[in-house]
Amino acid sequence: MTLRFGIILALAALVVASLSIGAASLWSGGFDAAWLIAVSRFPRTAAALLTGAGLALAGVIMQQSVQNRLVEPGLTGTPEAATLGLLAVTLIAPGIVIFGKMTIAAASALAGTFGFLALSRFVPRHDPMLLPLVGIIYGGILGAVGLWFAWNADLLQFVGIAMLGDFSGVMQGRYELLWIIAALSGVLFLIADRITILGLGEDYARSLGLNYFQTQMLGLVIVAITVAVVVVTVGSMPFVGLIVPNLISRWRGDNIRANLWVVALTGAALVLASDILGRVVRYPYEIPAATIFAVFGAAVFLWLLYAPPRRKPQLDGNRRKPLLGRDRRKPQMDSNRKGAA
Repeated sequence: MTLRFGIILALAALVVASLSIGAASLWSGGFDAAWLIAVSRFPRTAAALLTGAGLALAGVIMQQSVQNRLVEPGLTGTPEAATLGLLAVTLIAPGIVIFGKMTIAAASALAGTFGFLALSRFVPRHDPMLLPLVGIIYGGILGAVGLWFAWNADLLQFVGIAMLGDFSGVMQGRYELLWIIAALSGVLFLIADRITILGLGEDYARSLGLNYFQTQMLGLVIVAITVAVVVVTVGSMPFVGLIVPNLISRWRGDNIRANLWVVALTGAALVLASDILGRVVRYPYEIPAATIFAVFGAAVFLWLLYAPPRRKPQLDGNRRKPLLGRDRRKPQMDSNRKGAA
């Protein structure tokens, strides 16, 4: 009860701050406060909350799908693939409605994610750092292809906006697609147990009766739609799907069904806090929330890599290493060898 109360209280405080802070004052009398909140402040706050929650939950799905906690949608080429789809529809059918653009971007993001999954089958799993590195290279190639097309079509500024998460342009009528994330989050809560089993690996999942391929495809569709909606509306947001699930897992363990609501609220709170901080650091100018979160996320990621594990790693006969955090315990000598010595 204390935990829930604390998280909800912190989130409520951030929402109040987000509604109050901006270039125009609510209490100066120059603008109608109710109109300003309805048209600008509330859409911006809701967009930040939905973006943070959606990307954090997408990170959970992606990490369970590839059984690697160092992977997130931003490291699998998904945002770059969504941007490619958005660029293609802009060049081929610039007059298409925004929902059509989002659909094509989601299809492109799904194709890009499938490409990463196909590559992941050839990556050795003995070192968890290899798979994210492959994802970074894969995403870099997709991004380079997009830049080449954008350069030739004089759309470099368009691609730059799509790859930079910024909430300053969010207003009423330009963010409603993000409510799709709320519906997808409801679906994820319904299949939370399946996602947990998915993280055990294909052999264990099939032995427990799970339709592995069907569950993985459903999860990746949720990830692709979430990323596409975010890219189309506000741009790419790095690190959210990486650090939030790992922070919650380190704090509360790996019970996904019990952690999902904490992951969603924490992601929402951190992205909203980044947006608020970006508004006040150089007031009245703004720094994009993605830039603020990237600095914060990089620092937290380094801490997660080098901090000792809080929970004891599960050991089997071959002595597994923790995925995040060094195992600083000294190796224990075998009793027979110790006696012989």
